[in-house]
Amino acid sequence: MSLTLCTALTVLPAAAEQLPPGVVSARLLPGWTDGDGNRVSALELRLEPGWKTYWRNPGDSGLPPSFDWRESENLAEVAFHWPAPEAIRSGGELTLGYHDLLVLPFTAKPADPGRPVELAAGIDLGVCEKICVPAHFDLQAPAAGERPDPVIETALSRMPEPLPATPACTRREIEDGIQLSVLLPRQEVDVAAMELDGHPDIWVSTATLEAEGQDIRATADFVPPSGEPFDLDVDNLRITLIGTDGAVEMRGCDLQTAAFGG
Repeated sequence: MSLTLCTALTVLPAAAEQLPPGVVSARLLPGWTDGDGNRVSALELRLEPGWKTYWRNPGDSGLPPSFDWRESENLAEVAFHWPAPEAIRSGGELTLGYHDLLVLPFTAKPADPGRPVELAAGIDLGVCEKICVPAHFDLQAPAAGERPDPVIETALSRMPEPLPATPACTRREIEDGIQLSVLLPRQEVDVAAMELDGHPDIWVSTATLEAEGQDIRATADFVPPSGEPFDLDVDNLRITLIGTDGAVEMRGCDLQTAAFGG
């Protein structure tokens, strides 16, 4: 994907009539340089009222954002810090995302710590109201500011809280992949989203939730590009629990030899 750099600091494309439907503005915030020499910035996406965009794992449908950083300078790697998403229900469909405004922070590590990171990104994402449309932006960030940005700090504070628990889990082969069931502590949970870190190519269904004694059993299908069973490493599992009181996140699970209730 080739990128066209532009000096506009707020919206690219610059003319309002060129923006995708539902999009008010899109920009990379200036951010700041932290004590380790990393650039802290964020994507700011403003949408028309009622429009939404997707989390990194949108659920059974939707288009998660993708980023092309090849036009950046002195950039070694990027780590995203996703705020907890909303559980968005439309008819019988459940997706995970954000209404009206997304501020997505990230940390950009420099290749040479002695030089600043210059950020430029080609970004593809989906935006939806009643219908969904793809959107593409070529964005360039202004120079980093001298102090932390409260807007980015607020978004960082909305990340799911880590929960130091390792739930029990079982797995079984299905025709096109692996089905994983995880036993979660009973609490007010609307959605349990499962992912495999480092494997964005593996599609994961929205987890079904069922009462299991004093706990909740969450079950999801993991389908690789091959469409066949595979060696699912539960150490790479990430579970995000979203409820009325916010969101928490757990890593990994304790693989059991027998199915729950067996």
